[in-house]
Amino acid sequence: MLKEFWFSLNPLYIFILQHLGVYLGGFLLIYGFLFFLLRPLFRSLERDIALVTLNISGYPLLSIFTFFNLKFTLYDLENFVGKDILQKILNACLIVVISYWLVAIIKKVIIYYLKQYTKQSEVMWDDVLLPLVEAVLPVMVFLLGGVFVLNNFGVDLTGIWVALGGATFIIGFALKDILANFFSGIVLLIDTPFQFGDVLRLEDGSIGMLCRIGVRVTQIYLFNHHCDIYIPNSVLQNQNITNLSRPTSYYYYSTTIEIPAELEVDYLKSLITETVLAHPDTLADIEKKIALIDRFYLCEEETNNSLTEQQISGKNRLLAEQKVNIKLQEIEEFLEALVITLQFAEKGGLTSEELENIYQEYQEILVLIGLNINSEINTDNLLNTTFAESQAPDGLIELVREWYRFWLKDPNLKEEDLYLIPQEWERKITLLKKRTYRLYQKITNPQLEETRLDDYVLELSDWFKSRFKERKKWQDPQIWITALNHDEGFLYYEFKINFFVDDIKLEYGKRGDRIASQINQEILRIVKPYLNIPLRNA
Repeated sequence: MLKEFWFSLNPLYIFILQHLGVYLGGFLLIYGFLFFLLRPLFRSLERDIALVTLNISGYPLLSIFTFFNLKFTLYDLENFVGKDILQKILNACLIVVISYWLVAIIKKVIIYYLKQYTKQSEVMWDDVLLPLVEAVLPVMVFLLGGVFVLNNFGVDLTGIWVALGGATFIIGFALKDILANFFSGIVLLIDTPFQFGDVLRLEDGSIGMLCRIGVRVTQIYLFNHHCDIYIPNSVLQNQNITNLSRPTSYYYYSTTIEIPAELEVDYLKSLITETVLAHPDTLADIEKKIALIDRFYLCEEETNNSLTEQQISGKNRLLAEQKVNIKLQEIEEFLEALVITLQFAEKGGLTSEELENIYQEYQEILVLIGLNINSEINTDNLLNTTFAESQAPDGLIELVREWYRFWLKDPNLKEEDLYLIPQEWERKITLLKKRTYRLYQKITNPQLEETRLDDYVLELSDWFKSRFKERKKWQDPQIWITALNHDEGFLYYEFKINFFVDDIKLEYGKRGDRIASQINQEILRIVKPYLNIPLRNA
């Protein structure tokens, strides 16, 4: 019966059913091989490159198989009307799918692992060159794909290429200096004669630290002038530069003071160190500063209490900053614990129960930051999730605001500073909310990146440490004896005092000068009653 039905069918129908059977069989075979055989195998591997590549490639490969099967089917239909135009449409679809697949491989695999490589080495590609490649390569792939699509439909591009070539020549000539800097920057990044943090001596004798090699200019921090300079890459490449390889730490501000050699050197060094630590506007260990702040910079004149006001507001600011640092330390510990959880869970693939546990851990971190998750159904009956500040007084966001409000009570600030400080910290708070929300989206909907959640948590943790608020031990002051000077039979110690300022931009950039002056005055005020030798330049 079935055999008679088969022979009674139109030959065209038989042909279509045969090809459909071959297609379904091949589709199921490829799908099972990719997702039921390879996927469990790749999940067990230590590195996730194979699994990520499979996740990216699965559906594009199935789509390519589908389009090729349709092309072969049309090829066997000799008298089918519209065969040529359908072949061209299928060719265009193949080009689009392959272009999309290549871009996904470039972004999710090649660029990602190049970034991992640059983090493990000391090359400087990750900040400049890799973002440039990540932005340019996908555009080039899509443009090339568009050219193939137009050629496939018989569009003559000769005129376009000629016009584009002429325009490129004109633009290249007009932007020759910019292009010279651009290619010099690429050469410096690839050749890597310098690394971040290297101390360089330029041809003019200036000594500075390499901060960043950009696409057009290189940023160098000059120690003597306490400022950044930006040198065009083409100019830098043509200079003879000596790499001093970071022989010493750098400080924003330095000052010198001479004290008669009547007092013990150890006592003087201890006094100078405590005087710098006690100033509220220098950077150092906060506990040490709070312990010393009430003993120095005492105002002797009741009519001039600016120093007393400075110390009182400074102490309140330091106490508020201490709370911020404690909260940041707590958040970083929670993030590190979340990384460990993810690294164990990702090895065998994340189950729904594991994702729920990760989500709960991340919610605890959001509470510490001072954020709440608000979910509501919108007019399209879709779940809409947003972040809102919890206004909790012990959350990081509110602690930061309390800290900078105390900062605004500093009597030395200028009018512009009262806008600069809130603006800067509110911008950081906005960035904090964006970054935490972006990580929340990846945790709740990992899609193809479930094996990389630990990397994204590490990125957030590194951002807290390096971008949100730095807390480094090398910010403590350093005191050195640089010379023993003689004058009219008297011997003087020359001390060099190096210290960091809490914010060099404040007070029209003169905050460091004012702090250095106050430190010198306070040291001389304390030692003067114990000396029988006159102070020089006192």
